[in-house]
Amino acid sequence: MTRTPRIAIVGGGVGGLAAALALERQRAEIVICEQSPALNEIGAGLNLSPNALMALRVLGVEDAVIARGSESDFMVIRNWKSGRIISRMRRGAFRQQFGAPNLTVHRADLLDVLRRALKTVDFRLGARCIAVEAYDRGAVARLADGGEIEADIIVGADGIHSVVRESVFGPDAPRFTGCICWRGMATASAVPRDIAIAEGAMWMGPHGHVVHYPVRRGELINIVAHFDSDSWTEESWTRECDVSELMTSYAGWHPDLLSLYPYSARWYKWALYDRDPVERWSKGRVTLLGDSAHAMLPYLGQGAAMAIEDACVLSAAIARYAADLDAALLAYERLRAPRARAAVLGSRERARENHLASPWAQLKRDVKFALRERFGRDKTVFQTAWLYGYDVGRELQ
Repeated sequence: MTRTPRIAIVGGGVGGLAAALALERQRAEIVICEQSPALNEIGAGLNLSPNALMALRVLGVEDAVIARGSESDFMVIRNWKSGRIISRMRRGAFRQQFGAPNLTVHRADLLDVLRRALKTVDFRLGARCIAVEAYDRGAVARLADGGEIEADIIVGADGIHSVVRESVFGPDAPRFTGCICWRGMATASAVPRDIAIAEGAMWMGPHGHVVHYPVRRGELINIVAHFDSDSWTEESWTRECDVSELMTSYAGWHPDLLSLYPYSARWYKWALYDRDPVERWSKGRVTLLGDSAHAMLPYLGQGAAMAIEDACVLSAAIARYAADLDAALLAYERLRAPRARAAVLGSRERARENHLASPWAQLKRDVKFALRERFGRDKTVFQTAWLYGYDVGRELQ
């Protein structure tokens, strides 16, 4: 009889918790090493496209996440200066077209659902991994306090600056994209109704774009502003800044958008980085998952989705090749790497399209979006069925 594998997951974010849940459902013995002393989460929203919801369905938590999220019928695309609606993305049609909705959710709520679903996982909080080492029949994670965790497999779900990745593949600095991002969260009831917030919106202008959408079933408005600039290269998600920075950077943009900014009590900024796609995710009994394998820009809204898909595929591969875990990791990366690569490169292309500087280029793009809405088969702005329509559960059957 094949014995139950012991799997150590480095990182307790979305990818790490999703992997733990998927593997727990396969009755694996799971340890999560999380460097933070508590499982707290910053106040940030995120988008979960239909492919993410279908992956959460495989994990058995789709309904619980939907109950905590917001499902908008439309996402409107607006002109940065006039406020004119360029196009409406019919997100309400996603459920019919792809078999799952498009959801906006508070990141803390998603993490809470995943944590509550876990039953037998051994959480090691305040356990900072400083190195991993693979050997013939397993791997070991070395901790900052001198401790070690041995496992049959170690999964690096520790983000873009992955210690696990560096340990097995060597130093590889992430790529600065030349873009700064600000995020804030406003209480919806405090915002005047004449500011268009009932549905999600994306404002596209020269060298930048802004998205805002409801989370926590409309109680809060998540605001994320992107702008091309090399004046700030720090990546921290917890660096606070003053709203005046946004008012200066977006001077001349539509008054409705500018008037929304002060309703967030706190603003945070960080520089956007990604990594070039890689073909190898595994070495020996160590593998990568989520941002540690394929850190991408947020412009396709796929960071969390790809990590959750990774988790489902990794678990299925380990279950199928339980007697040969090396083969399991090889099967995992062979199935996941091409799709993740497409998402990384697609996110870069979307960044270019969102931030066009030339008025003529903007006009051409806007006309294309409007025509897609009017004449497109699915009546959505972005024809990305390969991305949103991917059902990882069906893939694994």
